[in-house]
Formats: sequence, structure tokens, C-alpha cells
Amino acid sequence: MNIEEYYEYCSSLPGVEETFPFDEHTLVFKVMGKMFALTNVDEFSGINLKCDPDKAMELRSNYADIKPGYHMSKKHWNTVNPNGSLDDNHIYQMILDSYNLVVAGLSNKAKAELDKITLECLFFSLVTDDQSFFWQSQRKI
Repeated sequence: MNIEEYYEYCSSLPGVEETFPFDEHTLVFKVMGKMFALTNVDEFSGINLKCDPDKAMELRSNYADIKPGYHMSKKHWNTVNPNGSLDDNHIYQMILDSYNLVVAGLSNKAKAELDKITLECLFFSLVTDDQSFFWQSQRKI
């Protein structure tokens, strides 16, 4: 996986915004203001993704390219090597799992707002017959 593919996938999910809250090198993707993925844009040697603690341990024991989260809670975050032996589809699934885990923990108000954004995107894709737009989110700049 290259950084462009990573960027396009993360930014296509509903309610996602990109930020650089730590420094000019660390790109953080958030859903409704909550972090679900981050990476160093200069190196792109690891992607930090939120993960269920039990699943995180299982993934680390089964894949050499999945390590405890670098500079993150080792219990809740994994660092994934995007340039290693993992299949891109597996990485995409881990990104989606991270996104869904964060969405599950959102307040009811934030979930309702996210649902509205998702429905607006779906409606737009149906009206314009642009299926690629379905997952385009309203970005906060």
C-alpha cells in the first residue's frame, strides 16, 4: 500500500477529517473529531490503528508486520507496516475496523450527525448516479 491509497481510503469514509495536531509530519484521520488512524507522511513506514484489545493481541501474534502501537496505548492501538507482507485488503479492513470501533464509541449526538452525513452522501450518489461519491465525507477544513 502506498500513502496515496491510504490517504484516499481514509478520507473517503463518512465524517472523516484530516489533521496535523502533533507536528507537520504526523497525519491524523479523525471521525467526528475522534482519532482512528495516523501515520508519518514523510516515512510512511507504519500506520497506527485502533483495535479491540483481544483482537490486537491475536493480530500481533499472527503477523510480524503488526506491532504494539508506536507512541500509543499498546492495549488499544497497533502499528501496521504498510510496506510489508500484509495484503492491502487486510490493511483496508483494519482501517475500517478502527473507524468502526471509534464510531461505536461516539456519543448518540455524534452518531446521529454521522448518520445524517452518510445519508446525504448516499442520496447524492443516487441522484447523480456517481457511486464513487457514496463514501465521500463532508470534510472540515
